[in-house]
Amino acid sequence: MKFMSTPPLLQIKNLTVAFAQDGTQRKVVEGVNLDLSSGEIVALVGESGSGKSVTAQSILKLLPAYSAHYQSGEILFEQIDLLQLSEAKLGGYRGNRISMIFQEPMTSLNPLHSIEKQLAEVLLLHKGLSRAKARPQVLRWLEKVGIRDAQRRLSALPHELSGGERQRVMIAMALITEPEILIADEPTTALDVTVQAQILALLKSLQQELNMAVLFITHDLHVVRALSDRVAIMREGKLIETGATADIFANPKEGYTRELIASDPGGAPIPVPARSPEILSVSNLRTWFPVYKGVFKRVADHVKAVDDISFTLREGETVGVVGESGSGKTTLGRSLLRLIESDGEVAYGTHKRLSLLQLSARELKPLRREIQVIFQDPFSSLSPRMTVADIIAEGLKVHEPGLNKEAIEVRVIDVLTQVQLDAAARFRYPNEFSGGQRQRIAIARALILKPRLIVLDEPTSALDRAVQKEVITLLKRLQQEHKMAFIFISHDLDVVKAMSHTILVMKAGKVVETGSAEALFNRPQHPYTKTLLQAVRTVTSA
Repeated sequence: MKFMSTPPLLQIKNLTVAFAQDGTQRKVVEGVNLDLSSGEIVALVGESGSGKSVTAQSILKLLPAYSAHYQSGEILFEQIDLLQLSEAKLGGYRGNRISMIFQEPMTSLNPLHSIEKQLAEVLLLHKGLSRAKARPQVLRWLEKVGIRDAQRRLSALPHELSGGERQRVMIAMALITEPEILIADEPTTALDVTVQAQILALLKSLQQELNMAVLFITHDLHVVRALSDRVAIMREGKLIETGATADIFANPKEGYTRELIASDPGGAPIPVPARSPEILSVSNLRTWFPVYKGVFKRVADHVKAVDDISFTLREGETVGVVGESGSGKTTLGRSLLRLIESDGEVAYGTHKRLSLLQLSARELKPLRREIQVIFQDPFSSLSPRMTVADIIAEGLKVHEPGLNKEAIEVRVIDVLTQVQLDAAARFRYPNEFSGGQRQRIAIARALILKPRLIVLDEPTSALDRAVQKEVITLLKRLQQEHKMAFIFISHDLDVVKAMSHTILVMKAGKVVETGSAEALFNRPQHPYTKTLLQAVRTVTSA
């Protein structure tokens, strides 16, 4: 298909963007030129901090006005320079003719409004539809993006949905107006592989049906290969290579592009010593949430988020947990951490065994140092009012109050180096970092206490492929050095395979299959496990 026979729908010309910092302007995007035509999907690819999201957000002037400066360039939509439009005029484009799916749905959705209200508001603003008339379209789009039992979920608040479900709501919100351009900033980051395949197929189908142009920002090269017509590679704020997707993958010209294509989490977990002691034993764990109905709000049913799960974990071992969004993976992790109430038996320790579910809050506090967590969404788990140094050192100040300021700073600098962040980053705030960089800050916060057990909830989902490999290598090394045990929750089966000795496959709150990574990937027994693996092959080979 030849996209350039007609003028491009969107043209980015010589775009340079800088942020005010310490009295100077630091360039984060420099001299970017990029076209986007109707009916075309362009993937914008690069490592965390390369300027992908800044470039995309510049299209609708979504960067903070107090710090972002458009030093040069034009962004032409149908020959109208969007950078020169007032906020009032831009409102006619945002969410209507040009829509955007953001990387972090929890910070984009209003926590006080129902899902139906938030989607209906888009139709009210841009189409003039009342809530009653909007409801059929809201339902149709929720079903299209894979929200189960959409009618019942209309009244749900964002925190009542899983990370993947929230991302799907964001996709529905962006597409409900049938825009001419869709800017998708890591829209499949939080989705399991089966839903990812569905969403990619949906986006491609809608793009062809509406002749919609899509700017797709991602670090997942499998997605790039499956979805895009052209690829644009960014590094350190500059566009270094563009071309047809097939050409870029077959014959990359730049060394950095070759590195990206060659990056693969790969490898196998480091073997666990035969005599490694058991550190965690989980028996018949249940986390049921009551469903209230009627005037008197009696318990009519339960949502069985975690239903009768048992497994063991040894020092130096990783148990991977996989399954679709809403299967109970994150609830399992939070149950083990005592962040939500559960029933069953969770025994912790190698010598003196402690029943975690029976301990009082006071008895549990000393164990918080030994059992750490890395959450899925780094932006909502990092305080925007604290510097990186304060965020990382917070646990040290609680659990090692005798450390002086100098000793704390040495520990903070050391752990930042381990997660490939510049030591100078400790003076900055989370909003100054890309999604991948924020995730590395979250990892550093957990690692600084040198815990014995870490629950990792999608710890690499926001990282580009090259950094994923570095982080996985880092986690493996730390695990071997300190005999740490990991519970690794992820929808990325390549990453799970590289990290995990044993894998639990979850569906609807239950473990449907368990076994070694080698056995599950090569000889899956349960139909659902086979479906997951087939979805991976579909995306990879598309």
